[in-house]
Amino acid sequence: MNSPAETPAGQSDRLDPRATLDTAALYRALAESDGLDGFLQELTERAAQVVRPGACSVTLHRAARLRTVAASEGLVSGLDQLQYEADTGPCVTAARECAEQHAPDMDAECRWAPFPAEARGRGVRSMLALPLTLDHGVYGALNFYAGKRDAFRGRRESARRLAAQASGAVAVALRIERERENTLDLRAAMLSRSVIDQAIGIVMTQRRCDAAAALGRLRRRSQDENVKLRELCVRLVTQVGGVPPRRDDFTERLPG
Repeated sequence: MNSPAETPAGQSDRLDPRATLDTAALYRALAESDGLDGFLQELTERAAQVVRPGACSVTLHRAARLRTVAASEGLVSGLDQLQYEADTGPCVTAARECAEQHAPDMDAECRWAPFPAEARGRGVRSMLALPLTLDHGVYGALNFYAGKRDAFRGRRESARRLAAQASGAVAVALRIERERENTLDLRAAMLSRSVIDQAIGIVMTQRRCDAAAALGRLRRRSQDENVKLRELCVRLVTQVGGVPPRRDDFTERLPG
């Protein structure tokens, strides 16, 4: 296989100045999307329109495994999944080795068995997979599938430019997702602390003891009843107050 910097003789692989993502529109889509997956879906559809002909998908490392998080066509995500299950294929190699993978003719392709035969059976004749390199390593790949042989002749440099743009956008999207998750974790932890503090106050009043002794009583009861401390405290607060503690009363005071 040729390295990403090489081009076979006779193949014009110039950068098409029109083959670029609308960065402003892309970041607007990120701001307006419901989350990372919605944004990535928008990205794949835009990329598929730029690198024609073909369909596009995004592979990412999530939950300690490779997953297709967005695809411009249903067929594409199925072909990605075949590669994950076989633990071999262009998108798997691109994501793991940080190296561009090009299969110009599935009929002549000897790598990644059994993927080439499966791809041919589903009408795919060529494929291009480019690594998505983020701030702290390779997180996945931008994958292009086409129904004709050598479909990416003269388009590989443009596809590389798209992958570089996509890497930056995905890095920002992942960072935003992590911040959202951290905020939710913080809210949950602070809500638990609030409910436990309320329960401690109830026990202090009922047993006429200090906070440490009240917490000790709650912990022992939690162990005796084999129930989580927070659940026990919610139950106690509900019994005394007549209604369960409301999440909104707490979370609305936090920044969104």
